[in-house]
Amino acid sequence: MKMTRKILKGGEYLVANVDCAEVFTPEDFSDEQRAISETTEQFVQNDILPHIEEIEQQQFQYVVEGMRKCGELGLLMIDAPEEYGGLELDKVTSSLVVEKIAASGAFSVAYSAHTGIGTLPLVYYGTEAQKEKYLGKIISGEWIAAYCLTEPESGSDALGARATATLSEDGKHYLLNGTKQFITNGGFAQLFTVFAKIDKEHFTAFLVEKDFEGLIVGPEEKKLGIKGSSTTQIILDNCKVPVENLLGEIGKGHKIAFNVLNVGRFKLGAAVTGAAKMAMIEGIKYANMRKQFGKPISSFGAMQEKIADMTAEIFASESLVYRLSGAIDDKLATIDKGIDNYYDEYQKGIEEYAPECAISKVYCSDVLAMVVDEVVQIHGGYGFVSEYPAERYYRDERINRIFEGTNEINRLLIPGMILRKSMKGELPLQREAMKAFESLMTPSFEEIDDSIPFAREKALVQNLKTVFLILSGTAVQKYMTQLQDEQEILLAAADLAIHIYALESAVLRCEKTFANSSDSKKVLLQAVAKVCAFESSEKFAVAARRGAFYVEEGDTLLMILSGIRRFTKFDATGLLQARRALAAAAIENEKYIF
Repeated sequence: MKMTRKILKGGEYLVANVDCAEVFTPEDFSDEQRAISETTEQFVQNDILPHIEEIEQQQFQYVVEGMRKCGELGLLMIDAPEEYGGLELDKVTSSLVVEKIAASGAFSVAYSAHTGIGTLPLVYYGTEAQKEKYLGKIISGEWIAAYCLTEPESGSDALGARATATLSEDGKHYLLNGTKQFITNGGFAQLFTVFAKIDKEHFTAFLVEKDFEGLIVGPEEKKLGIKGSSTTQIILDNCKVPVENLLGEIGKGHKIAFNVLNVGRFKLGAAVTGAAKMAMIEGIKYANMRKQFGKPISSFGAMQEKIADMTAEIFASESLVYRLSGAIDDKLATIDKGIDNYYDEYQKGIEEYAPECAISKVYCSDVLAMVVDEVVQIHGGYGFVSEYPAERYYRDERINRIFEGTNEINRLLIPGMILRKSMKGELPLQREAMKAFESLMTPSFEEIDDSIPFAREKALVQNLKTVFLILSGTAVQKYMTQLQDEQEILLAAADLAIHIYALESAVLRCEKTFANSSDSKKVLLQAVAKVCAFESSEKFAVAARRGAFYVEEGDTLLMILSGIRRFTKFDATGLLQARRALAAAAIENEKYIF
C-alpha cells in the first residue's frame, strides 16, 4: 500500500518544518522503477556507447537508430497516455530514465528534447485527432520530434518572437514565416512544435511536419559541445500548415511554452545529475590509474578532497531531484483522471512547483559544472586532450546552464514566483518574516542534542530559512512592487532559496535512511551530511551578506549582518575525517557510492 505523504505547496519548504518521512528519496525506488533503470543502462551500454565517436562526428543515423530502439524498449512512451499506447508512468520513473540516459553523451540531448518539449505539447494540448495522427509515431520512435520557440532575436524573451502566421484566403491553411534558432533534433525531426504570432499579435503553437511546403532545415550549427546532437535553424517561408494543426488555443501559446518548460527544468536536473555521476566515475578511475611519485594520485589528500566534494554535491543534487519528482507525483495523484479538463489541472499541478523546478535546473547544472571542471583537473594535461572523455564532458556540460532558460533567468524567476505566491496568500511569508525579525533580537540558549542524528544539520537548515525570511522581508518592505526590477537583490535571494532546498533535501534523505542502514553506511551518511552542511552554510553566508549590503545600511544593516553570522554558524568538527571517509569509499569502489 502506497504511503500517503503530506503535500506541501510550491515554495512552502521555506516556512515549513518538513518531516523526513514526507520526502521521496532514491532509496524509495520500486522494483519496477529499478528494472526500467537497468533496462535504460543496458541500452546505453549496448546500443549507444559503442557508437559514441560516430555520433560525435554527426553520423546521425546512429542517433535515429538509437531513438527507434528506445521506442521498442518503451523509453519514449513514459509520459504518454495509455489510451494512445503510452505507459503514463510517474515523474520519478521519468526522471530516473533521463538520469540513466545521460551517460550516452550528446544522444541524451536528442532523447530529452524528443520526450520532453517535443512530445509533451501534443500530450497536454493536442486534440483527439492530433494525438491519433501523431502520438503513436512519436512514442514508437518512427518519427522524431522537435520544438521551435527560440529565434535569432528572441531567446529569454520568448513572447518577443517575430515569426508570423496568416490565415490563407481559402481559410484552410496558416502561412508561417520566420526563422527559428538553435532547434535540437532539427536535422532529422519529422514533427515540429512551432510558435508564431497570428496576425503579428496572437502567440500560438502549431504542429508542423517536415514535409510541409515552405519548411526549410538550415545547416548544422558548429558548436562548442554536444556535437553529436543536431542543432539547426528552421526557416519558415510561407510554410503551409493545415488549420487543424493549430495546437491549443489561438493566443495561448505562452501557456504551452512555459508549462512545458517547467517539466524540462526538473528533468534537466535529473539529466545533469546522471552526467555528473558518469564524469566523477571517470575521474576516480583515472586517479586510481595515474601514478606520480610512485603511487596513485588518488592517495593524495588534494585529490581526495575533490572526490569527496564531488560526491557530496552529487548527493545533494540527486536528493533534490527525486524529492521534487516525488512531490510532483503526489500532487498529480490527487487529480481525477476522469474529469474533462484533466490536463489543465495536471499542468497546474506541475506549475505549483515551478520555483522548485527552476531550483533543480540551476543547482544541478551548477553541480555538473563543478564536477566536470574537477575531472579535467584530476586528469591534468590529459584532461585537455580529446583522446580522454574528460575533454568532451567539459565541453558538453556548458550548454546546460543555457538550456531551458539560462540560469540567470531561472534565478530571477525563483524569488519572483515565491513572492507572488505570498501576495496571493498562498504562502505566509509576511507572517513568518515578522517572526524571523523577532528572532534577531532574541538570543537563543537552546542547545543541540548531538545524540540525535543530524540534529546540527537540521538546526542549520531552520536557521538558513530564518535568514531568507529576514532578507526577503526587508527587501519587500523597502522596494515593494519595484523589487521585480532589482535583479541583483533577486539573484541573491534566489541563491538563498536554492541552497536551503538542496541542503534540506540532502539532510532529510540522510535522516530518513539512517535507521535502516548498515554501520558503514551510517558513517557515510553522517559524513555527507556534514560536508553538505559546511559547504552550504559557507556559500549561503556569502550570498546573504551580499543581499544585506544591497538592501540595507546603518544600524539595521549591522543588526542583519550580526544575524547572518549567528544563523549561518555551523560546527563542522570532524570535517576532514568526513571528507576522507567519502573519498575512501568512492576511490575503493570507483563509483558514486550512494
